[in-house]
Amino acid sequence: MNLGRTLATARRVLMQLLHDHRSLALLIIAPSLLVGLFAWLFVEQDQVFQTVGPAILALFPFIVMFLITSIATLRERRDGTLERLMTMPLGRGDFIGGYALAFAAAAIVQSLITVTFAVAVCGLEVDGPLWQLALVAIVDALLGTALGLLASAFARTEFQVVQFMPVLVFPQILLGGVIMPRDQMTEALQAISDWLPLSYAIDAANAVTRGDEIGDLLVPLGVVCAFVIGSIVLASLTLRRRTP
Repeated sequence: MNLGRTLATARRVLMQLLHDHRSLALLIIAPSLLVGLFAWLFVEQDQVFQTVGPAILALFPFIVMFLITSIATLRERRDGTLERLMTMPLGRGDFIGGYALAFAAAAIVQSLITVTFAVAVCGLEVDGPLWQLALVAIVDALLGTALGLLASAFARTEFQVVQFMPVLVFPQILLGGVIMPRDQMTEALQAISDWLPLSYAIDAANAVTRGDEIGDLLVPLGVVCAFVIGSIVLASLTLRRRTP
């Protein structure tokens, strides 16, 4: 993996993203709108959003980053762009690393906007420091990016990317603590939940809103970061130059 080639790839992807207004709007605006819709849906029941809001704040950026990253990366391979790039001294690690950096920058902007919107507009009360909540949202969005890169390495079409959602996304929504607190699940479901990275992202978001010590965030954030790194490494090892 070459740093110069990785940065050049990241710059190219960012420039493409800036010129793709629909994808840019989906990245930047959609998570805030979804959080807002959820908050306004329960506007007469303040405690509902306060209870579930942190989990929702972790969920929507994760889903949006997964879809955008996986489809954009797959399009590069399907159109033959990746194959042409790899005729030059560009390795798989450079390609995946560049995409990861580019979408990480987008994830940071997206997360900061979403957290600001949830707190300032939707009224989410946070007992802990806001920067910690922003950090959790950023790491969670990076998780969506990493899993999107991994899914794109195996998918052949955009439809197959969507088919990965019941495997990589939906179980994490059901068992991550969005619908039901994890400590109220059966032991079997709790055991499965312990292996899902989104569960730890939601735990971290809940810890910040409760005002827990920063030490309580280190374990869940460390688990999510480990999944991010592992997914990126696996994606770089399994990436094919072109979709048959």
